[in-house]
Amino acid sequence: MDMIIAVTGTPGVGKTTVSKLLAERLNYDYVNLRDYALKNGLGEMKGDELELDVDELTETFAREFRDRNVVADSHLAHHMPADIVVVLRAHPRLIGERLKARGYSKEKVGENVEAELVDVILVEAIDKNENVIEVDTTGKTPEEVVEEILGLLGRGVKRRVGIVDWSGTYDEIIPYLRL
Repeated sequence: MDMIIAVTGTPGVGKTTVSKLLAERLNYDYVNLRDYALKNGLGEMKGDELELDVDELTETFAREFRDRNVVADSHLAHHMPADIVVVLRAHPRLIGERLKARGYSKEKVGENVEAELVDVILVEAIDKNENVIEVDTTGKTPEEVVEEILGLLGRGVKRRVGIVDWSGTYDEIIPYLRL
């Protein structure tokens, strides 16, 4: 049976590393949706941001990957037609540190730290998909995260949400917020 696994989450949670490893372990194709969109002329770069029509990307992706085993990687992956959506989470402070190290602007760092703090991508994923698995990557190696995902899939888990609550971290992440 063909299966599409969408790996999503706030920038900085480790989507690409985990997705590539997961695809390798399952012997699935790996698709970075940003690269896929650019290669197929589905978006254009505006500065360092890719602007695209998510509906157009979804339709093109659905046509091309309908009968294949794929791990799709992007903070937009939960918009794709997928059999299971894996939402990676990480402590907002970790997101802040990683994005600062990548050279993101203070504004972009703050925006993404806030998005992780209030579960933006998880809420969107649950809204759009029946099968959503939330995985906290904090303090875990990419290999440990992949083992956890494979374990959940192997046990037939289709929905596991509400395992992360960053509300107690607010004081720690104030330096990253746009206040």
